[in-house]
Amino acid sequence: MRINLVCMGKTDDKEISGLVKYYQNRLPKHWNFEITEVPDVKNAKYLSPDLLKKEEAKLFLNQTENSDYIILLDEKGKQFTSREFASKIDTWMNASVKRISFFIGGAYGFSEEIYQRANEKMSLSKMTFTHQMIRLFFVEQIYRADQILQGKPYHND
Repeated sequence: MRINLVCMGKTDDKEISGLVKYYQNRLPKHWNFEITEVPDVKNAKYLSPDLLKKEEAKLFLNQTENSDYIILLDEKGKQFTSREFASKIDTWMNASVKRISFFIGGAYGFSEEIYQRANEKMSLSKMTFTHQMIRLFFVEQIYRADQILQGKPYHND
């Protein structure tokens, strides 16, 4: 199984980028984890939020395959404990899901087209965080899931 975190735009913050790399490098190679940074829409400041979301949707969908299982990281999504999330990943692995793509949207979220294409929505918190910080939190949770599934002492209940 491959896990792809698809993000709108780049992270300019060196500290956050460094921490994302730290957790990403700790993941075992067989997790096939990758981060895809989708370039920002050109001339976005001249577009309405709805038009911007539609343009971002085109860019997101260019990064996916028809067989991808897509999960939106979205404030309206379901929340999981770390153990529940690890269990979900284990279920996907055992079901031979080929590739899971987690999407982090732009400032205005996702277009209706992306909501229709998605298989699930997941929320990391009821609070709002920057899109750069969500990358870090998500990659740490992927690492935590790996440690839970291996029975290692990283996660404490």
